[in-house]
Amino acid sequence: MTASLILAFVWLAGANIIGMFPSRDLHWRNAYILIVLGIPLLGWVTWQNGPIVGLLVLAGGASVLRWPLIYLYRWAKAKTIKPAE
Repeated sequence: MTASLILAFVWLAGANIIGMFPSRDLHWRNAYILIVLGIPLLGWVTWQNGPIVGLLVLAGGASVLRWPLIYLYRWAKAKTIKPAE
C-alpha cells in the first residue's frame, strides 16, 4: 500500500471522527479544512495509483463531504438555469 493511500485512509477516518463531535457552525469550518487537505491528497493518490483508485477515493471523499457538494450543486443550478421571462 502506498503512502498516498495510507494518508487517504487516515483522512477518511479523521473526517468520520470529526463528524462525530458536536460543532456550533454545523461542521462547515471542518469541511473547508478537509477540502483543502483532500484535493491535493486526491491528486497524489491518482498520480501514484491511477485513475480508477483515484475515482474510488473521490467517491469516498464525496460521501463524507456530501453536504458541501449538495450546496455546490444547488448554487450552480441556480446560477445556470434562469427562469423564463
